[in-house]
Amino acid sequence: MLSYCASMQQSGVLSLSEAQFAAHVSVLIVGGGGCGLAAALAAREGGAEVLVLERDSSALGTTAMSTGLIPGSGTRMQRERGIEDSPQLFAADILGKARNQTDPAIALALARASAATIEWLTDRHAVPLSLVDTFLYPGHSVKRMHGTPNRTGSELMGALSAAMDREGVDLLTDAQVTDLFALDDGTVCGVRVQRPDGTHEDLGCDALILACCGFAGNEAMVAEFIPEIAGATFFGHPGNKGDAIRWGIALGAAVRDIHSYQGHGGLAAGRGIPILWPLIMEGGLQVNVHGRRFSNEALGYSEQAVNVVAQPGRVAWDIYDARLHQLMLEFDDYRDAVEARAIITAATVSELARLAGIDASGLAATITEVEQLTRGESADPYGRNFSGKPPLAAPYYAVKVNGALFHTQGGLAVDAEGRVLREDASPLPNLYAGGGAARGISGPSCWGYMAGNGLLTATTFGRLAGIAAARQVSAA
Repeated sequence: MLSYCASMQQSGVLSLSEAQFAAHVSVLIVGGGGCGLAAALAAREGGAEVLVLERDSSALGTTAMSTGLIPGSGTRMQRERGIEDSPQLFAADILGKARNQTDPAIALALARASAATIEWLTDRHAVPLSLVDTFLYPGHSVKRMHGTPNRTGSELMGALSAAMDREGVDLLTDAQVTDLFALDDGTVCGVRVQRPDGTHEDLGCDALILACCGFAGNEAMVAEFIPEIAGATFFGHPGNKGDAIRWGIALGAAVRDIHSYQGHGGLAAGRGIPILWPLIMEGGLQVNVHGRRFSNEALGYSEQAVNVVAQPGRVAWDIYDARLHQLMLEFDDYRDAVEARAIITAATVSELARLAGIDASGLAATITEVEQLTRGESADPYGRNFSGKPPLAAPYYAVKVNGALFHTQGGLAVDAEGRVLREDASPLPNLYAGGGAARGISGPSCWGYMAGNGLLTATTFGRLAGIAAARQVSAA
């Protein structure tokens, strides 16, 4: 971490003596994605004066590029469907996927707060979340993903933005935070904002929440800390430059799991559209140009990104059938892929291979082998269990995909309220973080990412940080 920071010309933290504050607000929030808006709504409900600063011309962030699915354990939506879940089971799933290499206390705290966050968004702020009960996502023991009607992050952001308007929470767009102002003890006193015309404005605050995501858009940091995915397609918000990490280190914050990230092994090649993992979990498979499988696709879409990048041409093909095609039409992203003509279909395996440009004999052998696996006649050398799913049947479908980097999962160390911590685990006086700015719960690498981890930490840490920041400024 120090090698990157030492190469920076400026830390981004200035002395209070350099500030010329034009205005002051109780709680400032840097970043207008899902984390920032959740934090803003929670802080406003706590009685704080709140301002969100967003570098773009609209509040979208990384959340808008996601499926908008948020996991929650023990929600009333689950109970209505007869699904038994608990924070303890959810935390166990998180730890299991992360190979017990994440903070168990944070995992349990987020799991315990997840249902309240889902129901708070739905009941208090009219975010139209419902349980996704069609699929079981990788790593989850039970169905606990909640999403908007079309399962898109842009739909989620639209609902959050509408809630901001109803609550009268101020959002300043085209406002890029370039520097923080702080005292020697790490107390943040305000920020410097750059406007599109190049002018600057200094804004004071009593507490600051960093909701500005991670560093997946910073090529130098990606090459240094996660080089195995450096050749993948970046499919994330371009503002992910690592600013929160840079500022936090300058203030004395600890950074954890810097090598952690969410990849995706199914971004439609040339279209930039995610082909979501229910296709794989319900019986689809992935092959390379030779028509051969190369991994256990069902372990998770994050770790599959590295596997795809390692294939000839850094591409793979999802292979499936009409049953799965119909199933995937539930998702807006897949419908976009259909409209973008990314989907290939054919009556026979050989014709599908010809249209896709992959080896026909290899694909035919793979289809036969998978049929045997579904009947339990042999064991998969990669360890995948195909039983319980019907074998693929004509007509067949394929889509060419890249391995992609979505966002990083390492970041500033935080406690269960989103307070940023120093190396000795003591909190900085008035700094909070959530979402990609904070250390997630995915462990030290890509394999620990479980579906929904990103939006769990965004919305839940955002809400918890907003509550804690409002409480702090009201007590001052």
